[in-house]
Amino acid sequence: MGFYYFIILFIGLFLILGAGLQAFKHNSFSKIRVIFLSVIGFLLIGLSIFLFTPGSSDIIAELLRLNE
Repeated sequence: MGFYYFIILFIGLFLILGAGLQAFKHNSFSKIRVIFLSVIGFLLIGLSIFLFTPGSSDIIAELLRLNE
């Protein structure tokens, strides 16, 4: 499972790098595509960091009601 968490982390990093490159290429940080890519990138990085924490599987199972 840790392999997939790293994949999510790297996809998030590539999205943020891509957004930064597009922002410098077009000289605008307020383009909708740059904002969208950076927000999705930060969400994926946050998700992967959460999944790496101990006990995250218990939290997800509780949210999806898989404990019952």
